[in-house]
Amino acid sequence: MAVGPGTLPEFFPVAGVKLGVASAGIKKTGQNDVVVFELAPGSRVAGLFTRNQFCAAPVTLSRRHLAEKSPRYLLINTGNANAGTGEQGMTDALTCCQALAEQAGVSADEVLPFSTGVIGEPLPVQKLVGAMPHALTGLAPDRWPEAASGILTTDTRPKGASVQVDLGGHTVTISGISKGSGMICPNMATMLGFIATDAEIEPGVLQTLAEELGEQSFNRITIDGDTSTNDACMLIASGQYGGPGITQDSPHLATLREALKAVYLDLAHAIVRDGEGATKFVTIQINGAAATKEALDVAYTVAHSPLVKTALFASDANWGRILAAVGRAGVNDLDINALEIFLGDVCLVRNGGRAAEYTEEKGQAVMSQEDIAITIDLKRGDVNETVWTCDLSQEYVSINADYRS
Repeated sequence: MAVGPGTLPEFFPVAGVKLGVASAGIKKTGQNDVVVFELAPGSRVAGLFTRNQFCAAPVTLSRRHLAEKSPRYLLINTGNANAGTGEQGMTDALTCCQALAEQAGVSADEVLPFSTGVIGEPLPVQKLVGAMPHALTGLAPDRWPEAASGILTTDTRPKGASVQVDLGGHTVTISGISKGSGMICPNMATMLGFIATDAEIEPGVLQTLAEELGEQSFNRITIDGDTSTNDACMLIASGQYGGPGITQDSPHLATLREALKAVYLDLAHAIVRDGEGATKFVTIQINGAAATKEALDVAYTVAHSPLVKTALFASDANWGRILAAVGRAGVNDLDINALEIFLGDVCLVRNGGRAAEYTEEKGQAVMSQEDIAITIDLKRGDVNETVWTCDLSQEYVSINADYRS
């Protein structure tokens, strides 16, 4: 199941970025499960990584390499997370970086490794190394669709976004892919994401953009409340677009930020729409909060409630479950008589109870839709926040019960 059509866009090639794919047979024979990004010399990369204390070996190694050198290659494998694998996992991740570096003619610390898949199993290094030549010989700027498919695990469909924008007479291209379907929760939102642009962006600005945009998109989605060991989201700037560098004072920074934000949001929303067993895409809008934490506490309490999520799956307008979640979100001195709760444009709660104009028919009409908005106005301040989630179906249980088989 998935919500909406989920078709890939037309990808615009990003100057200075090539992609290659290969099949190593890590989990399934004949399926592409290795993806390589080749970045032009001088490219800059900024990223966000999981905050899970049991972070995977490739996460630790990517952080280290990113701090030491400007990356030239990204190496991604699916089918095996190389997480919970101790010192051997670090050795295996480094071995893969060294193997790719030797074949590509760069140093090992110019390779960033990324893995996704089953936790706790040894990385099949020889299979991965054996697939590298095919990925390297097939490097091309137009292989974004194959790469989008090559990074999937329990996903039912590939995810991508691509836009072009004019910056002072120069066309800037932004393309990206993401993967994620389950074990999705903020703190680097349990996924992999790779966004590339041919703009030239000053390093400090690039890192700020990666952090700000990641916080507004991938760190505002949740499927099941579980934070993975392998999350990473990388922002690549090849600097090949031919225009002036983007600095903090650049007149084009705002335009570039909005274009990047559109790509980040498309990729993040695609993950929610492809949530394991999902049949509903749900926007939870919190208005009138006194602080960001307060708004997010309410949003995630509603988003993570199994009772709310199963009601969404059943298209059951059981608004009392939403009310109860808001009430237990831990907001100090919450005035229940002031706040309002809406389902779509239908007011559910006002003056501490069911809104006078609410009818079951109105609520049912909204709950029967694929795209649903829940708006909660706390009437306490001027902070607004948005979180995106999905429903919880029997298929989610089935997928995760059989995941390792």
